[in-house]
Amino acid sequence: MTVSHAHSHLADAVPPQRVSFTLNGEPRALMVRPFRRLLDVLRTDLALPGTKEGCGEGECGACSVLIDGEPVNACLVPVIQCEGSTIVTVEGLADHAALHPVQAAFVQHGGAQCGICTPGMVVTAAWMVDRKLDASAIREKLSGNICRCTGYSAIVASVAAALGDAKAPASDADGADA
Repeated sequence: MTVSHAHSHLADAVPPQRVSFTLNGEPRALMVRPFRRLLDVLRTDLALPGTKEGCGEGECGACSVLIDGEPVNACLVPVIQCEGSTIVTVEGLADHAALHPVQAAFVQHGGAQCGICTPGMVVTAAWMVDRKLDASAIREKLSGNICRCTGYSAIVASVAAALGDAKAPASDADGADA
């Protein structure tokens, strides 16, 4: 029996419990099995497909969301740990009138490729922008978000633009570094 298969049985063995949190600015209360992954609850129960599953092991960052203002891999978080938390997904970054500056920069600078890593990259980059981090930290702060399609140049340029830095941090000649 694989670890994920064993975890699935554990998650199914515990009866549903009420879990309350704020999601994208709205209070939510759900009856869910407490050890289900936040990722699955977001995508399946709450119909928010923007958060993607890449590896399911916390290695790729595709499922990054903000929990109480910090980037977290939703595939590693049992939903019961979210009780009383504030969660922001990629869908919650934009206000009703405009895209978040990171989302707009990704559109303008071509920061998205296939779209699997993009939500996690955007959420982590929005965290950087909202904290007004320096553009020199882009590669370090995005190191937990893996893109398998590109050399990161357009992603870094997008984040730099959102941070207000007209010149993206230098990259290797082939652009393949993270």
